[in-house]
Amino acid sequence: MRGLAKVNREAGSMELINVETPSPSADEVLIAVEYAGLCGSDAGIYQFKPAFERMNLPTIIGHEYTGTIVEAGDDVTRFSSGEQVVERPIHGCGECYQCRIGMENICQTTELTGIDHDGAYAGYVTAPAESLQAVPKNVDPRHAALAEPTAVCTRAVIENSRIGAGDQVLVAGPGPIGLLTAQVADAQGAEVAVAGVSQDTTYRLPLAEELGYSTVNVEDADLEMYREEFTDGQGYDIIFDTTGHPSGLQMATEVVRKGGQIVIVGQPGDTTLSYTSLVRSEVDLQCSYSAMYEDFNRAFRLIASGDVDHDTFLDDRFSLLDSEAAFEAFLSGETCKPHFDVSILRE
Repeated sequence: MRGLAKVNREAGSMELINVETPSPSADEVLIAVEYAGLCGSDAGIYQFKPAFERMNLPTIIGHEYTGTIVEAGDDVTRFSSGEQVVERPIHGCGECYQCRIGMENICQTTELTGIDHDGAYAGYVTAPAESLQAVPKNVDPRHAALAEPTAVCTRAVIENSRIGAGDQVLVAGPGPIGLLTAQVADAQGAEVAVAGVSQDTTYRLPLAEELGYSTVNVEDADLEMYREEFTDGQGYDIIFDTTGHPSGLQMATEVVRKGGQIVIVGQPGDTTLSYTSLVRSEVDLQCSYSAMYEDFNRAFRLIASGDVDHDTFLDDRFSLLDSEAAFEAFLSGETCKPHFDVSILRE
């Protein structure tokens, strides 16, 4: 079979390679991959940021996907051939304290699909049965491929924020996680605005507007005036920082209301903040990472109900046979969520 792999420790360096179709171990299944999305971490691998130096190359990347089980290991009882599934790509060890209290998403020795072992940009992938969830019959397989990033956002909004109907919310960053977070927050009854930078004005901020949200270019607008108008002067109840950049968190501290909440969903790296005003304002700083079983369940419900609009959101113009175009468009802000038909790698 063919797979799209990171082949050396330089920017770019993605190649289609031929590898043997994997065989599932006793507790695994073999999945024929059908659709997959491009995640910001995949773009980070493409650029080969320091966070991915642990990878043993070549490694087939990709972790947002759906497919059909074609073979189940001898010890697998919960799934069988022919079932449509998605994978929770962060695998806990099952033994550390975090895993034992049901927080395997922050396992002390986490292993990630498409980073620590071959991923889903391939004709077939193996996965532990315990990491899988069945796709409901009322969810389109194309949309199921985006269950994982949607689940990241259901966790951030429903599990880790204090959101309530009528809250005034700012989502910083109109990338995939930002626009999915906006949709999940909207579904909880919040009034949502989306902030971006000048690079986002070509594609991502217009997409946010198409999805129904007020938008602001933080490099061009008077943020204080925009906040005053959007919130009637009180400041945002909750800000979701999905930017993955230090400037996003800094901006959030400046426009959140006293007693409000900042939920950090992106990974901003090294940043310096003035905490005195946050303490005196009792601003709640909450982190949110990855997703677990219930987060995926919630994602499927929101997808099935139409509260999360994947039809407008996903971009299927790109092919894994010419993956560089997708990565470069993603990094330049000319697309938001590239979505691949992976079955082409079995042809």
